[in-house]
Amino acid sequence: MFFNTLSGRFLLLTTAFVMLAEVLIFVPSVARFREDYLLSRLERAQLASLALLATDEMIAPELEAELLSNAGVFNVVLRRDQVRQLVLSSPIPAPIQATYDLRDAGEWELIRDALACLIDPENQVIRVIGDPVKRAGLLIEVTMETAPLRDEMIAYGIRILLLSAVISVVTAFLLFLAVQRLLVTPIKRVVRHMSAYADAPEDARRIIEPKARVAELREAEDALQMMQKQLTGALKQKERLAQLGGALAKISHDLRNILTTAQLFADRMEASKDPAVQRAAPKLVGSISRAVNLCEATLAFGKAEEPPPRLGRFMLSGLVSDVVDSERLSANAAHIDFVIDVPPNFAIRADQEQLYRVLTNLVRNARQAIEATGEPGTIEIGAGEDESEWWIRVGDTGPGLPEKTREHLFQAFQSGGRKGGTGLGLAIAAELVRGHGGTLMLVRSDAAGTEFMLHLPKTVGAADHAPAPDATPAVGA
Repeated sequence: MFFNTLSGRFLLLTTAFVMLAEVLIFVPSVARFREDYLLSRLERAQLASLALLATDEMIAPELEAELLSNAGVFNVVLRRDQVRQLVLSSPIPAPIQATYDLRDAGEWELIRDALACLIDPENQVIRVIGDPVKRAGLLIEVTMETAPLRDEMIAYGIRILLLSAVISVVTAFLLFLAVQRLLVTPIKRVVRHMSAYADAPEDARRIIEPKARVAELREAEDALQMMQKQLTGALKQKERLAQLGGALAKISHDLRNILTTAQLFADRMEASKDPAVQRAAPKLVGSISRAVNLCEATLAFGKAEEPPPRLGRFMLSGLVSDVVDSERLSANAAHIDFVIDVPPNFAIRADQEQLYRVLTNLVRNARQAIEATGEPGTIEIGAGEDESEWWIRVGDTGPGLPEKTREHLFQAFQSGGRKGGTGLGLAIAAELVRGHGGTLMLVRSDAAGTEFMLHLPKTVGAADHAPAPDATPAVGA
């Protein structure tokens, strides 16, 4: 329906508001018309009386009646030189009902009297008092009927209303054309672009190009263009990630087979009598086992079957030592001090393999950040607990994270803080912690270093849930 459209409603509202404005003008206009009508009767009566006074003789009753009829009054009274004189007179058909003094009448008084005249259909006799024209005396007073006055006021009101209707229609039509040109057409253009973009959001050619000249519409088009660009980029990235996931699943399948063979050889190394081999073999076997588990987890994620954490109680200090020993093997880690502030008997309940991956990601990021500066540094790992949770703190004395990295800190492929980084490590760590029902947050990151805090709840119910279906894949840790 037309009036359900923006143009139709604007046309209807414009017509209504113009009519309302005309009505507000109509009331004082009718009041002013009544005043002019009465003043004209006073003026005619004064002219008729002055013509009679100039003769100083009696006039015929027929001439007196004609003068009063032309003036539209029943009698005329002049007050001159403190003398009240009945100049022209004729029989009054009814008693005088009201007296109106126009000499000092206010606007509200004139409006009130005009509305009262319009509302009352009864023909009444009224007295009207006013100032004579050219100050020909102190005042002039006439008596007259209200019926002719009311008829003239109704005719004038009808003319005003018809003129108002014409003005309203013309104004509304012109505004309708202006709104069509300045608002509706640009809005329809935006809607067409939105519909076309919705059909193929991956097509960058369908992104709107802002062209509106109206400031508000231009802002809307700019916002729509930004949103479309972000959505198109996100869809393309998701498509690339889907392709990457397929390729990664294939690589993980083959890599798992290779690591299984390596694990067999590592198992044989444990039987060696060489003390150095005996010390290194368990760590090598553990590392290969974690790599095999990671490949299997990647394959499971590719089937949307990411397993929930397998909770178990263990001593955290041994796990932290394994993480630190692995990172010390880096060729550039010699000038980095690792400080472990974890009590030897500090036990927590979590998935040991997943927590190992979380801490490895955090410590490795800290090590790489310090190595990039070429200066010595310190990495500290601490732990503690309160009544409801365990907490693990990982801090370093590196250069801190860039501001852009902090904006997308736990988003895959968005928060890489170093050249060549993918941002997967922190995304994986945060997702694994969420799987335990805990949180991983950045406490601080400035020129003095970076500090992360990991919170794990002690309540079993919070830790027994699997990661969300849209979790970042646990790869590349």
